[in-house]
Amino acid sequence: LAEEYLIKYSTALASRDDTPKMSSRFSTIFRRFGANLFKQGTSSISTARQSAQSSKRNAYAFVGLAGAGGLALLYGVSSVKVNAEELELHPPVYPWSHKGPLSALDHASVRRGFQVYQQVCSACHSIEQIAFRNLVGASHTEDEAKALAEEYLIKDGPNDEGEMFERPGKLSDYFPRPYPNDEAARAANNGALPPDLSLIVNAREGGEDYIFSILTGYFDPPAGVEVREGLHYNAYFPGGAIGMQQALYEGAVEYDDGTIIINSLKSK
Repeated sequence: LAEEYLIKYSTALASRDDTPKMSSRFSTIFRRFGANLFKQGTSSISTARQSAQSSKRNAYAFVGLAGAGGLALLYGVSSVKVNAEELELHPPVYPWSHKGPLSALDHASVRRGFQVYQQVCSACHSIEQIAFRNLVGASHTEDEAKALAEEYLIKDGPNDEGEMFERPGKLSDYFPRPYPNDEAARAANNGALPPDLSLIVNAREGGEDYIFSILTGYFDPPAGVEVREGLHYNAYFPGGAIGMQQALYEGAVEYDDGTIIINSLKSK
C-alpha cells in the first residue's frame, strides 16, 4: 500500500504544470524507497506478533507445568497414604561369623542346622536340589551320610516287570519331597506353597538376616491390625501376614552334641 501511494504521488506531482518532470531514475529510487519502508514496517509488525505469541506460549507452558507439578504432588501424597499399610519391617544386619573375607562356615553349626531341618522344617519344606553326598565333609562323615540315606525310601524303577518300586536311599540320591506334588503341598498348607530351601538364602533379599528375622519375627499383631484366619502375623514378612505358623519352640529340637537349645540358635 505504501508503495502504491508513493507511485501515485510521484506521478501526480510530475504531471503538474508548475512542477518539473522527475527523471525516470529518481522515480525508480522513490519507488524502491517506498517498498523498503513497507517491508520494514511489515517485518516489525510480524516480529511483534511472533514475540506476543511466544510470550503466550511460554505463559501457557508455565501454567501447564505448574498444574502438572501440583497434580503430581497430590498423586504422590495420595499414593503414600494408600501404600502405607504395605510397609514391612526390614531385617537388621547381623554380625555373622562366616561373612568375613577369610571366614568359613562352622561345621558343627551346619550340622545343627541340618538337624533343625530334619526334625522341624522337613515336614513341609523340601531340599530337593541337595543330595545325600553333599553332606559328606560339610556336616557328616561318609558313613554317617550313607546311614542317613538308607533311612529314606526312594521311588525308583521301572523294574523288569515295568513297575515302580521303593528302595533304601544311596549317597547319589536327592532328598525326597515331603509332598508328591505342588497341589498336595498347597492343600495341606491352606493354599500356600512352602518354598524349597535348597537355595533359600540366595533366593531372598537379605539372605541370612531375612531368614533369621522371619523365624524369630512372630508376635501378636499390633492394635488395629487384623490377620485373616489361617495366616499368622510376622513383622518381617511382606504384608505382615504369613501362611507358615511359628515352627520353632523350646524343646522342639534335640542336638546330638549337647548344645543348649534356644530359639535364636535354632533359627541360625
